[in-house]
Amino acid sequence: MGTVPSPVERWGWPVFKIITVEREYGAGGSLVAAQLARRKGWQLLDQQLTCEIAKLAGVQEKAVARHSEKCDPLVHRLAKVFWRGSHERSLPIGEDKIFDADEMVELAHQVIEKVAREGDGCVIVGRGAPYILRHREDTFRVFIYGSREEKIRRMVKLKMDEQEATLMVDTIDRERAAFVSKYFNAEWPSRHLYHMLLNSDPGIEYATETILATMDALERRPHTTKQSQNTALDPISQRA
Repeated sequence: MGTVPSPVERWGWPVFKIITVEREYGAGGSLVAAQLARRKGWQLLDQQLTCEIAKLAGVQEKAVARHSEKCDPLVHRLAKVFWRGSHERSLPIGEDKIFDADEMVELAHQVIEKVAREGDGCVIVGRGAPYILRHREDTFRVFIYGSREEKIRRMVKLKMDEQEATLMVDTIDRERAAFVSKYFNAEWPSRHLYHMLLNSDPGIEYATETILATMDALERRPHTTKQSQNTALDPISQRA
């Protein structure tokens, strides 16, 4: 991993060129991220991140989506050990067997770090981006959450069956927490990692406006002390 370039600074605070959006399932984080990218004129890395990882791995996008922010089931992990150690490992195997969460995380690191290093502005949704980019001072990290009732209501409004929406809201976040614990040795959410934790119940537009206003206020805030949030409260070093 190369040296992180010093961000352009104005009045002593870094100018943000990256936004990471972590979110509870159903809280509308992807919708907020899309609006942020549109308003800023920046690249959106949500489904496109899946495309980039699939391209690097040489698999279809559905194989990446299957393991996105989800640990492999125990039976898959045990079988993977067998496949990698088998004398027949060179034989053709379905992509869902040769592509797993381990590889997805490794490739996500590559894609996210490359975009952060070379891009002119981007909004990244999930995939461990707040943890991968936690030492970059030019990254604004936000966590979007909401009430259980509102999250279910939002998914039903998006044409999901209410029973399925309830099940997804109650289970997906547990999988995300397990994913972050396994691959980043951190709690989910690591509250001190974020510049802002925001309740999206008042609406997507409200959340978008609040984030943009906060970023602008921080960029304009004059101070002489170096931003210490990324190093003094490193969730990964604390859990090590």
